[in-house]
Amino acid sequence: MKAFDSNAAANDEGQVSRDDRGSGELIWELVRHRVQPAQLSQNHYRRPELTQKLASTLKPGAILHLEAPAGYGKSGELRAALATLSPAPANIRWLSLNEQDNDPLRLYALLAVALTDRIDSRMSSLERRGQVFADALELLLSTTTFDQSTILVLDGVDLVCSQPALVVMKHLLRHQPKNLTLVLISKKSLPFETHSFELEGRFTRITAESLEFSREETTEFFRPALERGLLTQVAIEHLYSLTEGWITPLALYLRELESQGAGRVPVQESRSVVAFLRSLVQEQMSPAQVRSLAIMAELEVMNDELFLAIADGQCDRQFLPSVAVAQGLPVRCIPNRGHWYRMVPLVREWLLASPMLGREARATLACEWFYEHGQYGEALRYALICHDPERAGRIAAKGSEALLVGQDTASLLSLAQSLPSELIDGSPRLRVVYSWVHAFGGQFAEARALLDGIPDSSRQALRGRLAASRVFLLSGEGHVQKALAEAEAALDEPDLTPHGRLITLLVKSSALCALGKSAAAREAHRDAAKLARQSGDAGAELLAVYAHSKIELSKGALKHAENLLRTGLDAAASEPVRPPRAGESRLMLNLALVLWHQGRLAEANHLLIRFVRQAEKGRDLVLLVALSLRTLSAKVQGRLEEAFSWIGQAERVMQAWHVDEVVYEPVLEALKISCWLAQGQTDSAAQAMARLKPYREQHRILELFPMMPGLLDTLEVRLALANDQIEEARTLLDSKAFPDDHDTPFGHRLHGGLLKALVLFRQGSSGKAFELVAKLVDQAGAEHYVSPFLELRSEIRDLVVQVLAGMGRSPFTDTLRTLYGVEASAGEGGRGVELPEPISDREFGVLELIAMGLSNQSIADKLHISLHTVKTHARRINAKLGVRSRTQAIVRARELGLL
Repeated sequence: MKAFDSNAAANDEGQVSRDDRGSGELIWELVRHRVQPAQLSQNHYRRPELTQKLASTLKPGAILHLEAPAGYGKSGELRAALATLSPAPANIRWLSLNEQDNDPLRLYALLAVALTDRIDSRMSSLERRGQVFADALELLLSTTTFDQSTILVLDGVDLVCSQPALVVMKHLLRHQPKNLTLVLISKKSLPFETHSFELEGRFTRITAESLEFSREETTEFFRPALERGLLTQVAIEHLYSLTEGWITPLALYLRELESQGAGRVPVQESRSVVAFLRSLVQEQMSPAQVRSLAIMAELEVMNDELFLAIADGQCDRQFLPSVAVAQGLPVRCIPNRGHWYRMVPLVREWLLASPMLGREARATLACEWFYEHGQYGEALRYALICHDPERAGRIAAKGSEALLVGQDTASLLSLAQSLPSELIDGSPRLRVVYSWVHAFGGQFAEARALLDGIPDSSRQALRGRLAASRVFLLSGEGHVQKALAEAEAALDEPDLTPHGRLITLLVKSSALCALGKSAAAREAHRDAAKLARQSGDAGAELLAVYAHSKIELSKGALKHAENLLRTGLDAAASEPVRPPRAGESRLMLNLALVLWHQGRLAEANHLLIRFVRQAEKGRDLVLLVALSLRTLSAKVQGRLEEAFSWIGQAERVMQAWHVDEVVYEPVLEALKISCWLAQGQTDSAAQAMARLKPYREQHRILELFPMMPGLLDTLEVRLALANDQIEEARTLLDSKAFPDDHDTPFGHRLHGGLLKALVLFRQGSSGKAFELVAKLVDQAGAEHYVSPFLELRSEIRDLVVQVLAGMGRSPFTDTLRTLYGVEASAGEGGRGVELPEPISDREFGVLELIAMGLSNQSIADKLHISLHTVKTHARRINAKLGVRSRTQAIVRARELGLL
């Protein structure tokens, strides 16, 4: 970036000491015009949540720092927040700083005018030392009275970097008056420390992660263009993937779309977007720095050491990836990867559109660097880029086990496309490796073909590997019982490699967990975890933690699972330099699943956004799980159009990856049924259920979706209830696997129990239904297991609302009340309710038995009174509660807290 040159900078105030008083006053009047009011753009795209977030930080004595590269709408969003403040601030001063303001006199003059609207030309003759003007500023602050609505905005504060000017700036923050609100806007990190202000609780930093558009906001932003047919939902998703919510390129592209119509070009070729990128990169940097950035673009991921290994003599070798991040360029830190960085895809695509000579040579150097550091997946990627199949083959042979544990499917499949087909076909070892690769990618038919093609003469030497491959293949196809039998045989093979044994044990643990055999699953997992620790492979240990979390999730132990997952992610983050690992992304996915079950949808979606990006790049099949979660999240929030778009994206990706239909079709059909039920389209849901019949008859339990059989059972019951087929629903509940025992997955038990209660409620057995729901609420409350109540909300609303009316306060019941939009009744927790005529103890005893669902005759037998007396009590109860039926009496009594 350009450095400040104090000698070259224009210094208007320097004339004051040489000219007469009138000239000096004229210069100060020019300074006054630098201070501007905050004006909101008429075409500002409104983002209420972000606006409220910013507005909540604008308090007297507080400091708000907006830090993001150019184009993230920092100034616009701040103006929007200022416009919402109530009462409206009477005094907002907006000061845009530039490099010339590194002169301490000039900076002091600007601050003095902004804060007091007074000029002080006497300061012009003082020596230009920062401390002099800092002392003057401190005096000015201490002698000026600010009202409660004074806000000073310093835009471009990172441009003030000279030592004298920094002394003045630090004094402003350190001696900030209590009634003054400060806002700092910068493209890069501040050139002074702020941790002391953070510890005082008066400093808030908002970064690009908060300012960028979410995927949902991007869709809404382009909604008018979508409705006019200027682009499709697929195009919007691609735009978001490229820009990652970078606001200015999206806004420029939308404006160009609206002016040019259907004749659109890719965003990285858009005239206005290219002009923006050129001004951001080329006009702000030296040619050597531009070359450094272009070389960084050739790397998928980078760190300083790797960059130095491939940089040439034409680069600015001081302009490292870490420096690019600090300078506010669109280069980002990779979460959970230590000092690793990546470029925003739009900038990378634009830079790569003009390739530089020597790219293959640099790819070779990158390949060697990754290989030397044991990162075989990345080494393989760059071996393919430099078109060296021999080198790629050596890497695959050397690091095949590590690649398999890491599940780097994308690199291995790319390698397969570049290698001669006869090389793989003629190598039994490569056949085994690629059978694993295709199985990881859900291409089971191709995996089987590779294994079947191995000649008999080679099978004896590969017995252990072949057995482990068959285990994983059977598990992936959902043949759980066969996979378990094969796993036992594989573990008895003496030549089974440590990584093969580890994968086999993990598959065994998952299969036992899917069958509800938690104790046996934990035993298999213990063996796998021990082997992972002995291997010294951090990636293997992460996979072991992932398997453990699956067992805890099945049991419904959400809090323990969350602790396991966060501990595993923290352990992974403790390594300063590490390759991407499938285990780490799976921990992230399972953590999102835990958050989803607990109703923490915003947190879950934040994780899923990061995960989806990683999974798409690595061709990770668990992307299907992530997209399923995003579908359900959109559905339960009423965004059904978005939910169907996620289903469509999942289907397109699975087809593009040539995944076997048996892996994804049942999942997508189930998601469609859930969405159609939410829309009341029972015919469409019934047709989809019919299409799933062949799959259900095969009794498959897919490794990625062990909950699928139970999910389909519940959907079938829900479909019957939606069609008012109450007896059919009851028959299905009695015939399906909804046992209330500890071997059944906890989520399945909750879904089944709530549906049983709904059937009882609709059959008139309200008391039994209320009692069952109350029991389920207590069970779910221990782990804050919200998801069944969220998924079934539309069906069980009336039932749950009535139960909540009679339940006490707890974090879980409060969450349910918020979810169902009901308030806690004033009379919760006891019988001390004021009625016009109180209910007697005898009547209360009858009321309790009515609520339990007993008939009048059963109540008479239980209390040893006549049937006539029971009816009399019931009539009096109804009269005192102001209701006309038994059901209404139960509801009213629960609302009043009598039951």
